Amino acid sequence: MTNFIEMTGISKHFGGVAALSGVDLTIAAGEVHCLAGENGSGKSTLIKIISGVQPPDAGGVIMIDGVEYPQLTPSDSTRIGIQVIYQDLSLFPDLTVAENIAFAQHLQGLRSVNRGRILATARAAIARIGISLDPQAKVGDLSIAQRQLVAICRALAAEARLVIMDEPTASLTRTEVDALLGIARELKRRGIAVVFVSHRLDEVLEIAERVTVLRDGRKLGTWNAQEMTPRRLGSLMTGHEFDYTITAPDLSAAPVVLSVDRLSRRGDFEDVSLDLRRGEILGVIGLLGSGRTELALSLFGMRPPDTGEIRLDGASVTLRSNRAAIDHGIAYVSEDRLSLGLVLEQPIASNIVLSILGKLAGAFGLLRMDRKRAAVADWIEQLGIKVSDPENPVRTLSGGNQQRVVLAKWLATQPRVLILDSPTVGVDINAKDGIYAIVKRLAASGMAVMMISDEIPEVLYHSHRILVMHSGRVKGEFHPAQISEAELREAIDA
Repeated sequence: MTNFIEMTGISKHFGGVAALSGVDLTIAAGEVHCLAGENGSGKSTLIKIISGVQPPDAGGVIMIDGVEYPQLTPSDSTRIGIQVIYQDLSLFPDLTVAENIAFAQHLQGLRSVNRGRILATARAAIARIGISLDPQAKVGDLSIAQRQLVAICRALAAEARLVIMDEPTASLTRTEVDALLGIARELKRRGIAVVFVSHRLDEVLEIAERVTVLRDGRKLGTWNAQEMTPRRLGSLMTGHEFDYTITAPDLSAAPVVLSVDRLSRRGDFEDVSLDLRRGEILGVIGLLGSGRTELALSLFGMRPPDTGEIRLDGASVTLRSNRAAIDHGIAYVSEDRLSLGLVLEQPIASNIVLSILGKLAGAFGLLRMDRKRAAVADWIEQLGIKVSDPENPVRTLSGGNQQRVVLAKWLATQPRVLILDSPTVGVDINAKDGIYAIVKRLAASGMAVMMISDEIPEVLYHSHRILVMHSGRVKGEFHPAQISEAELREAIDA
């Protein structure tokens, strides 16, 4: 297999701090390669050097198609056929699918707009990977998975020879992930190299041929993906072993905190009944359209059910708004922390106390700054939020620390029931482990937790019970000690 890109001795320092130290990397033409490492390992810096956004330090060598480049510029990278699809996708929501795909070819600079050529370019890119996308649809109206496809088609329209996908599966369901992996196989078949940068290790290992691991700016090595397991890869990335043992005690005698009886909402879910007990972590898992998130939104008052009953501590309650749910002691952490959980440009401290401003007010309803500072300091300590200054914007934090801020915001309301929707999406393996530890600590203190996920290991190793939803209904209940990963996947897909 011919190497498309060879990088040797690549280093990069920022103010005396080494982001990369002597890293070697080869990517073959038509290869699917996984670049793995924790946040801060140097992955992003390496990608920026490949894409020409940042130059490497002197001494490194970059060879592409046998031609040596002391450094790449963005125009060099694009001309050679290197395309990066970042996690935010960098699309124009108010433009159509076709306009986003053909932007570089037909809409940049001072030139007349030829709608026919734009549509032809877009349709050709869409056809190359055999997907269904309406070129006239506005991108802002598409799902995350569909936007991901638009970004891939945009790369193909730019004659990509190497496509780097940064966290491509972070916001996708399992069904959408399978479709994306199928597209990666099609790109490989066409001789286009693909590099995946992802925290969802099991999914990437399904498609990757080789895996390169970075830790603290250094390359640990490159391995054949067939020799690798998610557990071994996680250990290489972090330098320590993770506990994959099932320790789920029987909590059937614990008092029921939340009870749902034959709950239905037209088009979302039907005839759902469940009990959530004190100190329990109830895992809820299912495919796209299973009704998991819709059920959570009903329990949080955002989408009131049409029929059925919700009881808290045995008393029937009506939850017609999120305010009503909060007043009854229910908190909900959304899967989309960036747009629904946080105000990214506001300080970390302001995000933490956002849900309890009334409790921190003094005379005349004015915010008591001493109470605010005390609350912020308390939650930073309790949840181990790594922060240099609480007044920094929350966007400056890593994904794992952002998720802890969201948790702090809702835990500050002192809920009896905590609903977590995909609580570790987009965070690295070490940060995931820290979040699981927090959730288990909350349950041990008596909180009732419902954890919604589409990651089988997440619910299997970190829940006391597991409910499987399918087409809006609960299709099965399992104890983690009595089912394997393969059996649980079969139950989800059935």
